Amino acid sequence: MTATTAASPATASSEADAIRTEVDGPLLWVRLDRAAKRNAITAAMYARLAQVFDEADRTPSVRTLVITGFNGTDHDVFSSGNDLADFLANPPKDESSPTVEFLKALARFSKPLVAAASGPAVGIGMTLLLHCDLVYAGDNARFQFPFTNLGVVPEAGSTQLLPRSIGHVRASELLMLGEPFTAEQALEWGLVNAVAPAAEVEQLARSRALKLAAQPAAALRATKALIRSGRNADLNSVILTEMQVFAERLTSPEAQEAVSAFLQKRKPDFTQFD
Repeated sequence: MTATTAASPATASSEADAIRTEVDGPLLWVRLDRAAKRNAITAAMYARLAQVFDEADRTPSVRTLVITGFNGTDHDVFSSGNDLADFLANPPKDESSPTVEFLKALARFSKPLVAAASGPAVGIGMTLLLHCDLVYAGDNARFQFPFTNLGVVPEAGSTQLLPRSIGHVRASELLMLGEPFTAEQALEWGLVNAVAPAAEVEQLARSRALKLAAQPAAALRATKALIRSGRNADLNSVILTEMQVFAERLTSPEAQEAVSAFLQKRKPDFTQFD
């Protein structure tokens, strides 16, 4: 999470512009481009992402969507997670919140979804990868589910998707301890398809996305639906339940201590709470 001031309407517009899209033949690239805040995601960005995903799903010329961060510098980052100040100022309260709208759009996206992730992928930066069909990581990628460390709970359906992907005990370790892990570990555990040098990961993702785009589109959509039919059963219900608990936890003494410690650059002390 990144600490910033709450967004004004003009700022919100500029934050929505941080979601860059580019048509690349049959591919639609969606780039998180808020480098100054390490691609921390705001409500305005969630609203734009939901719109982009739904429009891409309805557009026949888009055969595959590729999501990435900014790449090619010494400061590669996929996403550092939610923008802390914005999230506290605009917590998700119901299904109409931009956060939930994006998570629902992500979960129902019917076309192939490919990710190219370099640098940190933290919080939502990691949980959204669980919804992707193919994930390619830079060798500098660092992944983390930091939710309990911040006094909150996981989101984006990760409490269902992660155990079904890597098993109960390993998922419990990642979600409950919130420790970072490397691209190589993610590859070993089956969370990414391949690891490449950071400067090459987008090209790798592009080559695989183009191969998907050349496949019969209807057959791919049907195959994706079948693959996900068991794994994603009741996923929307899980997403909503997680978000309700998440919103409740934002006002808890533990979360307040975590935020205070983050802003004061100190280690939080949770021993005072039951």
